Formats: sequence, C-alpha cells, structure tokens
Amino acid sequence: MGDIARELGISPARLRQLADAGVIPSERSPGGHRVFDPGQVRSALARRASSEDIVVPRWERPDWFATLPLAGLEEDQVWREYVVDRLPKMSQDATTIANYAFTEMLNNAIDHSGADEVAIGLWSGAFEVRFETRDWGAGALPHVQERLGLEDLYDALGELVKGKTTTDPSRHTGEGIFFTSKAVDVFTLESGGLRWTVDNLRDDQAVGGSEITHGTRVRWEIDPAGTRTLSEVFHAYYTDDDYRFDRTKTVVHLFGIGVRFISRSEAKRLMRGLERFREVELDFTGVEDVGQGFVDEVFRVWPRDHPETVLTPTGMNGPVEFMVRRGLPTPSPGDRRID
Repeated sequence: MGDIARELGISPARLRQLADAGVIPSERSPGGHRVFDPGQVRSALARRASSEDIVVPRWERPDWFATLPLAGLEEDQVWREYVVDRLPKMSQDATTIANYAFTEMLNNAIDHSGADEVAIGLWSGAFEVRFETRDWGAGALPHVQERLGLEDLYDALGELVKGKTTTDPSRHTGEGIFFTSKAVDVFTLESGGLRWTVDNLRDDQAVGGSEITHGTRVRWEIDPAGTRTLSEVFHAYYTDDDYRFDRTKTVVHLFGIGVRFISRSEAKRLMRGLERFREVELDFTGVEDVGQGFVDEVFRVWPRDHPETVLTPTGMNGPVEFMVRRGLPTPSPGDRRID
C-alpha cells in the first residue's frame, strides 16, 4: 500500500478510497493484505481522469518544509510559530490530535535522536493533513535495541508496539509513540531499515522494509474533519479505577516471520515486558496456526509467573482457537488470569 502510494504520488488513505470505490484494481494476498499492479493502477487512473476529469491529489512536495537545529528547540513553540496557521480548517478534535502527535514526535527527536537538526514537512489538504519529521540521529529502533539490550531491531519494534517503552524512564513515560500511533488515521515509523505502519482506518498493522537506515522518519495522517477524540484514545488503554495506562493490545503477527507461531522462543519474544500491564489483549488476526510449545509458554508458563496480568486472546481462527483452548490450564476458583 505505502509503496504504490508513494510511486503514484498520492496518500495511502486516498489510494484506499479509490480502491474501495472500484476506481483502481486491487487483489488480496493470502495474508489478507491489499496488493496492486502498478501498471494496471496507472492505466485505470489515466482512463478515469481523461473520461471524468478526476483530479488525483499530488504529494510530491510538502506545502511547508523546514530544517531546524535541535539545540534549544521547543516543540510547542514550533507548533505555534510554524504549523498551526498553515493548517486547513479543522475540527477541534482533529486539531487537538494533530497538536498532540506533532509535539510528541518532535519531542522524541529533540530528546532521543542525538541529531543536530530535524526536517519537518506539512501537507495541507481539504480531506487529509499529513505531517513528517525526519532526523539523522541514532535511529529510534537501534537506540531502543542498544539501550534495552535487545537481540535485534524486531525486538525493539516489538517493545514500541506494546507501549510503556522508554530509554529514559526518569524523564519519559514511554507513551508518546504508542498513543500517537493510535490517535492519528495512519502512522508510519521508519528506522534501521524497518517500516512499522499502523492503519487505524482499517484497524491493521504491518511491518516491512524501508530505505531509512540512518536516523528516523515518522509520518502520520489525519482527517481534518475527524471526530475521534484524544480522550477516547487514552480511555481505551487506561483502567477505569485509577486512570493508569494498564491496558495494551499486542498484534501477534508482528512478532514473527510468516503466519505460523510454533516455538517457545517466539512466545517469549511476544510476551517480553507485558507484565507491566494489568490487562493484555493478544490479537491473533492473520495468524493461521500455533504450536503446542508456543501456546504452553503464552497461556500456562507466562501467566503462572505473572498472575497479576489478565490475558485476553482475540481474532483467532478455528485452528488457532482450538490449540489455545486446548492448551489453557484448568482454572482454579477465582482465577482470572486468562479470559
């Protein structure tokens, strides 16, 4: 999706709209992802444009771009002085989310990148607003990997996906990237040659390759007329009794190669650090099969060692649910570790 959108010079959201409307052809991969033939897409757009005068938005150049030194930079000042007056007419909810996402991502570059400068881009349209921050520092994923002593960049990405991950706990809560990725429509973080995309319009996530091998590039998009509120985003992950970030949702297929999870090592990678939450949803959407060792580690061994955390498996197909239910321990009276 992202590759073909960049090649055509349109946004992923616009590409989805055109595909949903049948303007451009697409197919589904065995894993359920939408795939396109670039030649067929260009031909379809050309025919449509010539026959009905449809104008496809172009995103080749930002409407505003600046490279700013990071020394002494303050994210809220950049928002007020450079960004807010360049935005189109937006709902209050969309403006609040845009403000939150922009200042959080710029603050990450200021506090964590170790770079000398940051490049900022803004695309302002009637139906979509896109932001980008780009630095040439240590790189978000290599930085997390090094500071937390993780095995590889995939483990570092896994920690970011879970939430509450920070390399400087005395100054940061580890919530910025996590909640920004949930608040905007489409969020992409690229670092260390990996690309993590969160598509909240489709409730989907994906990991792929990226040309960004040095530093970090973060892009996010939002509908200027959007009605999603920041409080709704936070409420979905905060417990009702004490308003703490104690819930998370982990997408299982991001933690392995392919759609089958068999080994205990895959299970340990998935469950690492989840004890910092009281409620964890394990989303098995897109996973075709799981092994006995994987299930035993996730649903017997890990809950035994962390009885304070409730696990809730969701999105299971028939074979996965069979293996999970088969591997669940016989509950003791009052035991609520697994729902």
